[in-house]
Amino acid sequence: MYKKETISIHAGQKPDEKTGARAEPIYMTTAYVFKNADEAAKRFSLEQEGNIYTRLTNPNNTSLETKLAAIEGGTAAITTSSGMAAISYAVLALTNPGDEIVSADNLYGGTYEFFNLTLPNFGRKVRFVNSSDLTALKNAVSEKTRAVYFEALGNPKLDIPDFEAVAKIAHDAGVPFIVDNTIGIGTVQPLKHGADIVVLSATKYANGHGNSLAGAIVESGKFPWDNGKFPKFTEPDSAYGGLRHYQTFGKSTVSTSIRISLMRDLGATLSPFNAWLTSMGLETLYLRVERHAQNALAVAKHLENHEKVAWVNYPGLENHPSAKNRDKYFEGFGGPLLTFGVKGGYDAAVRVQNNVKLISLLANIGDTRTLIIHPASTTHQQLTKEEQKSTGVTEETIRLSVGLENSDDIIADLDYALSFA
Repeated sequence: MYKKETISIHAGQKPDEKTGARAEPIYMTTAYVFKNADEAAKRFSLEQEGNIYTRLTNPNNTSLETKLAAIEGGTAAITTSSGMAAISYAVLALTNPGDEIVSADNLYGGTYEFFNLTLPNFGRKVRFVNSSDLTALKNAVSEKTRAVYFEALGNPKLDIPDFEAVAKIAHDAGVPFIVDNTIGIGTVQPLKHGADIVVLSATKYANGHGNSLAGAIVESGKFPWDNGKFPKFTEPDSAYGGLRHYQTFGKSTVSTSIRISLMRDLGATLSPFNAWLTSMGLETLYLRVERHAQNALAVAKHLENHEKVAWVNYPGLENHPSAKNRDKYFEGFGGPLLTFGVKGGYDAAVRVQNNVKLISLLANIGDTRTLIIHPASTTHQQLTKEEQKSTGVTEETIRLSVGLENSDDIIADLDYALSFA
């Protein structure tokens, strides 16, 4: 078995058979020629594997899915057009109208809004619990629950869950544990610590360069979908001659079921070009995430002693509340994000944003460049003050996605911007 750095380069890709090209070609096509009518019919009935239409499969997407499954330690994956599409498909695949999921409250603003405002329109309900309260989590699970949902690193609360403890609560209730590993990819493998499904905004650290949208769902292949709670996976599918998904697809049940139903019908397909760019980005994943964390720690330590800074939240700091879980699951690394509070509150935080020179003011994370944002006025603007607070957002909060520049240059730019606070 190859080591993780080797897997990130070689998994899912081999020299092109026709040309010998070492780098993966880009397959910019919508459809594929069948050898004959029999082959076409068998592919549509799922009797024979092979490409039909890029909404369902494409060689670049398949390559990326294989690589991501290997990196996350899963058995199968499906890529999507964005991280939000991945979250949506994962939740819709596991639930029916009237079902519920239980989620930690420390979510990225877009996820929180989807869970709180949009899912109810689809007949699903989300019960939110404090991300650090396992008792509240256990009490929130009911007969209607069909999944437990956490982020590997709360964004921007930056707390790390006890994956094994959360997984036990979910599994005792007979439901899967879903983890958004957007920020943790390359540092932690939630599937190795009890998670059953990982969702990713591969736009971020998987790609690493801020150049393309992408999402993914990776499954562990271990969850018993025939426990009576997931009829979509066990009852006959009339679209495919009565085929039963779990019985037929086994360790790829989730990804294949999504591909032949939700992806077929809703079509949030990843562009082959974006799949290719993300695959290229993954080749340097482990180099990048380590450097991100090293730079973030240096910046956090500097800001701790800054006269214009009220507080610093970074999991890599020695006395962080998630230090125990950081050391247990993140190999001691604090990750690539940090938040800090600017003395002077909302107005002072906005002035800091307006005066950075090197750092980019934009709503993204996971770029090679250092990025800054004021969540209360942007990514979490639509949440109430109470909801913002539960996710780790206050009026003075600034979030930094620390890039790969020299840490001295990042610090100098922050010092300059903070002089305006």
